[in-house]
Amino acid sequence: MGRVVAELGRPETPGETAARKAESSRIYRGSQTMRNLIAALIATVGVVLIIVLMVPRGEIERPSDIDVAAIAERVERDIKHPVVVPPVSDEWRVNSAKLVNGAPSTWEIIYAPGDGQGFLRVSQGLSADEGWASRELPTGKLGEIVTLDGIAWQSYTFSDPSKAGNISYALSTKAGIDTVLIFGSSPDKLMKDTASKLAPHIEELKEAAQ
Repeated sequence: MGRVVAELGRPETPGETAARKAESSRIYRGSQTMRNLIAALIATVGVVLIIVLMVPRGEIERPSDIDVAAIAERVERDIKHPVVVPPVSDEWRVNSAKLVNGAPSTWEIIYAPGDGQGFLRVSQGLSADEGWASRELPTGKLGEIVTLDGIAWQSYTFSDPSKAGNISYALSTKAGIDTVLIFGSSPDKLMKDTASKLAPHIEELKEAAQ
C-alpha cells in the first residue's frame, strides 16, 4: 500500500509518489546550487582580499624635479653656446627641458605655472633663420611690437587656439644669431613677465654675436 497522504485522506498513487520525489529532488538540487554559489562568492572575496593585502602600502613616489639650470649648463658645454633660462617661481612645474636636434636645433623648456594657467614654452632657435618663428607658429597672426625691459618683441595672436595646439599668445625676438620664442596657453601677462625676465639673457646673446 502506498503512503497515506493526510491532505488526500488516502494512499498516494505511484504517479503521485514519483512526482513528490521529483519535486523533493529539485528542491534539494536548488539548495545545493545556492550553497555552491555562496561558497564560490566567499572564495572569490577571499582571493581579492589576499591580493589587496599583498599590495605594498605607502605614498606613490613623485618623479624627481627637473633641474633646468643643470641641464642648461650641460647643453651649453656640449654646443659651446649660451642658452636662456628664465627665472620663474618655484611653484612652477617643469614638464621638459631639452635640446632638440633639427634645422635649426632648439633649446626648449616647457613650464606648467599651475592654478589653471595653462602651459608656457620657451624655445631658443639656435642660428635660426628669419622665417623660423613663423614656421613654429603657422596659425599665428602678427600683432603689435611689445617692448619689455628694453627688448622689442613681436607678438602673435591666434583666432582659434584649439587649431594651434592650444596656443593663445606668443612673443618672438632676435637674440644675436638666435631667435627666442615664448608661447603657450598661459595668460598674456604671464608670458610678458617671463619675457621681461629674459632681457639680460637676450642682451648677452646679442653681445656674443658681435
